Amino acid sequence: MNITFLPFKFKLLGWALIVVGCFFAVLYNWFGFSLQIPAFAIYSSFLQTKIFTIIHTNFADELILLLLIVGLLFLMFSEDRFENRHLNQFRIKAIIYAIVTNYLLLIFSILFIFGGGFMSVLIFNLFSILIIYQIFFFFLKMRFKNNSGNHNKNNNES
Repeated sequence: MNITFLPFKFKLLGWALIVVGCFFAVLYNWFGFSLQIPAFAIYSSFLQTKIFTIIHTNFADELILLLLIVGLLFLMFSEDRFENRHLNQFRIKAIIYAIVTNYLLLIFSILFIFGGGFMSVLIFNLFSILIIYQIFFFFLKMRFKNNSGNHNKNNNES
């Protein structure tokens, strides 16, 4: 199967977006960063319920989530610096492992985490599959690199 990925430069852009998103998250959580702007809302229910209207809101949390999600998607769907025939297999394995791990964690959370803590889990769940995928993909590549290095070393010693 031939899959087309974004060029490697999008991986660098993805890392930059993640760093900026994390920076804004620190500002938002510890220093009260606020970005008050008018925004079009399909549905809004704070003090009153409104549909298809312009509201004034703190857009900081939405901005942070967008930066993190888009950055992680760029990481996921960009070529590696040195592409090889094994990477697509690793990508497929990593996404399967990420989905299974994510839903096992979500089931655990449904059973044992309640109230506001569960809402935090749901917010984290917006990008947890992307993070877990990156972890599995990294370790699959490292394991392959280490096994290839050992295989080449064993062939050279023979």
